[in-house]
Amino acid sequence: MARLDKVKNITGLVEWYGQDKKLRDLVNLVVVAGLLNAAQSKDREEIEEINKMHSLIDKYQLKGQIRWIKAQTDRVRNGELYRYIADTKGAFVQPALYEAFGLTVIEAMNCGLPTFATNQGGPAEIIVDGVSGFHINPMNGREAGTKIANFFQTCKEDPSYWNKVSTAGLQRIYECYTWKIYATKVLNMGSMYGFWRTLNKEERVAKQRYLQMFYNLQFRNLVKTVPRVGEQPPRIAASTSTGVVARRNEIVARPKERKPQGRVQRMMTSLLGPKPPTYEENSYR
Repeated sequence: MARLDKVKNITGLVEWYGQDKKLRDLVNLVVVAGLLNAAQSKDREEIEEINKMHSLIDKYQLKGQIRWIKAQTDRVRNGELYRYIADTKGAFVQPALYEAFGLTVIEAMNCGLPTFATNQGGPAEIIVDGVSGFHINPMNGREAGTKIANFFQTCKEDPSYWNKVSTAGLQRIYECYTWKIYATKVLNMGSMYGFWRTLNKEERVAKQRYLQMFYNLQFRNLVKTVPRVGEQPPRIAASTSTGVVARRNEIVARPKERKPQGRVQRMMTSLLGPKPPTYEENSYR
């Protein structure tokens, strides 16, 4: 149950089913995805997947074993589809190459369906493999098909096994993925955010007080050097920050510091020799 594109890998699931004779003997396949007619779609990727679906059905002669239903936008009808499959002791398979979260996985498990989902992305965290569902590798279709077939074979030999996996899936949802749990987590995150905002504000106030204290201690003595009205300002003996040294009203320019050479300059110097001094450089010598 998904949109029909390459990432969702619905055609991959159909191919797994067509290649696994044991799985075909045990169960039928119901696919809810995309449109049935390529002429009705305007998406190039979906058109390719629709044509591939029809070719796979013909290649593996799946007529009579597969039911292809177009994608449903009615959530109520989707819920009924989940429950109908659960009533027939079926399972839900999510074969995506990658799934960010896995909403359909939670929906299926919440309806009591044993679920097989990709191990790439969110479903790997939702499902506890072998307990509340099963992980499948979307890059290894034969292994995935065998895993699904073995599950139904075990259910055929032991009918209570289906109920065991179904109950474990429901318990997993009730413990981790209900709306109440979600709302509680959101509120907790909001409270934590408010706490850190308050803490950061207090830290900013403390930092400002520290800077103010440092300013007072460091620059308070400079107030004494400020001349009063009618007084001559004190003569500064030396000033090195501006690059000029003042002694007895004489200004002596400091020699320019030699700048470090870059890699290209070093190569040119080694090839051509040192650069001859310019007039400006000679004027200070």
